[in-house]
Amino acid sequence: MTAFSIVLLAMIAAFLGMRLYSVLGKRTGHEQEPVLPRREERTALAPVRVDEGDALPPPATAATDAAGLVYEPAAEAGLRTLLAADRHFDAGRFVEGANAAYRMILEAYWAGDRDTLRDLCDDDSYQAFADAIDAREARGETLDNRLVGIEATRITAVEVGRSDARITVRYQADISAVTRDAEGKVIAGSLSDAVPATDLWTFRRAVGSSDPNWVLDEAESA
Repeated sequence: MTAFSIVLLAMIAAFLGMRLYSVLGKRTGHEQEPVLPRREERTALAPVRVDEGDALPPPATAATDAAGLVYEPAAEAGLRTLLAADRHFDAGRFVEGANAAYRMILEAYWAGDRDTLRDLCDDDSYQAFADAIDAREARGETLDNRLVGIEATRITAVEVGRSDARITVRYQADISAVTRDAEGKVIAGSLSDAVPATDLWTFRRAVGSSDPNWVLDEAESA
């Protein structure tokens, strides 16, 4: 997986930065919401039959494009395969959760919150974040970043293997980023100017697992 340009964050707070990477799952006293709702928290979803040639069912919720879709045409075949393996999967709800995870991940990275990152990342993603935080702290620098807004989120690819499913999401966001030195002086960036950012995150989850949580497996800036 791509080792650099990944980012995580903790639940409710300010957000901001340039590179992003990873998601989901928490088992501590301050537990996060998973990318997908826990099964007992979902409204009952009737099994959806997807026959050859049928259009995928519309997502239940989430921000959509002008055509009302939360996925790109190239992801449709993979979504069909995932629906066949997991009838409870809902693309709209996944995108809602992916947006929340994006914020959580960024915030945790910016704040240097290793505990949250450890819970939300796979091993490689966590290590990349931790190394970047270590280097930042060694320089005496802090980040004063904010995620101004997420303009668009779409599923771009879905892969279903024997044991794992992987979903790639494209985020288009506006981010304000400021780096301060050990004395609190601004050495880079500006809070008054938001910079457009496009990032690709790939989330992974074991197919058929009773654990609904997804983790960020890979990410890159587009």
